[in-house]
Amino acid sequence: MDRVLIVSMVVVLTLAVLAGCNRGSSSNDLKTDVVIIGSGGAGLAAAIEAKDAGKEVIIVEMMNMVGGNTLRATGGLNAAGTSVQKDQGIEDSADSHYEDTMKGGYNINNPALVEILASQAADSVEWLIGLGADLSNVGRMAGSSQDRTHRPTGGAPVGPHVVQVLKENAEERGIEILLETKATDIITKDGKATGIKVEQKDGTKFNITADAVIIATGGFGASEEMFAGFDTKLAGFGTTNHAGATGSGIVMGQAIGADVVDMDQIQTHPTVVPSNGHMITEAVRGNGAILVNAKGERFVNELATRDVVSAAILEQEGQTAYLVLDNSIRESLSAIDGYIRMGITLEGTTIEELASNVGMDSDTLVNTITAYNGFVDGVDADFERADMPRKLIEGSYYAIEIGPAVHHTMGGLVINAEGQVIDTEGNVISGLFAAGEVTGGIHGGNRLGGNAMTDLIVFGRIAGKSAAK
Repeated sequence: MDRVLIVSMVVVLTLAVLAGCNRGSSSNDLKTDVVIIGSGGAGLAAAIEAKDAGKEVIIVEMMNMVGGNTLRATGGLNAAGTSVQKDQGIEDSADSHYEDTMKGGYNINNPALVEILASQAADSVEWLIGLGADLSNVGRMAGSSQDRTHRPTGGAPVGPHVVQVLKENAEERGIEILLETKATDIITKDGKATGIKVEQKDGTKFNITADAVIIATGGFGASEEMFAGFDTKLAGFGTTNHAGATGSGIVMGQAIGADVVDMDQIQTHPTVVPSNGHMITEAVRGNGAILVNAKGERFVNELATRDVVSAAILEQEGQTAYLVLDNSIRESLSAIDGYIRMGITLEGTTIEELASNVGMDSDTLVNTITAYNGFVDGVDADFERADMPRKLIEGSYYAIEIGPAVHHTMGGLVINAEGQVIDTEGNVISGLFAAGEVTGGIHGGNRLGGNAMTDLIVFGRIAGKSAAK
């Protein structure tokens, strides 16, 4: 009898110890040091930094796979003064990156956050390389004054590669990732964030108690109700965003008093395939492609900011245009092979044949490309395009029909330099941090291509380190 009692007590004590390690008040509740909502680039970067600081981390992800919108990032990651640039003889500076970002955002960006973005970008590239990332190819995106957009060898899409590297590093560190687990509320006590409420796909609900909460849920580009509510002109627009970009993190933050900024600053990406919503990376234009309308005429500086190019396309017949490129551009950017495999390109061995296949006047397209080729060695007399890396003279020739779609939401939660979320009274919400597209103030009125990846990694790392403290 005494032996049974002793064994029973040992079992009870053992279960109690185990429960104290990771369980809360109910059988389903969990406890950790840092809980992160969202497993895109920002969430994964934050998790790795927090774990490396010695903290236990749990990530919750509402979708059935990690990555979020970061999986759709193709162009690259902007950074100035990297070892990769130096190896390639590219002279650049954080000051130049800062100036380009402020100018691109029409100077309504938060200067302090932009300074952090630009000054810490190079270190984030080196950090990613140290984790195993390939960022050896450097190109240029619209709005940048130098070649500073880092991507994998051959110009392959950057997002899927970085997500895979971060995911592998998170798994190696034993970071727990709960898929199909949606955060519904942020728990607070005495004004401090102390955890989150979650619901899983099967309906199971539980709480995760934590010393720090990081919101990394992305923007609201997949919620027409939200983006059209802030800009009625966008009603009916398609989107390049994944289904999880619903603005849930912003809503949860506001529910406990968080402030927001720039919510009406919503960016459309100019080169999205109308038939299926697939985004064509800006690197295609950066590597030399031109834009023509249905008549075969250029109508805009292809490397103007995204809002300018989008507006110019909407003024054309049918509110679409065509990206035109040659084989030399195809060989410079491996992402183009993917577009060809998808069947979204039209092709011709000559410019005349391409024009015929597209259905535009061949003489007009020939004259347009001839004029552009003449500008490459000098000045673009028509649209003042500054960077013209190559002539379009190598067959075959390709065209992709494109139009604008909602791409990036610049507005979101207000944060400070430490990644802490700020309330509507200007005070820090203790224990609450945010990073990535869920935040506002960094990109101002327009985000430069390549700066989203920079934002995710720089401020994801900051949030992770700050939360760990």
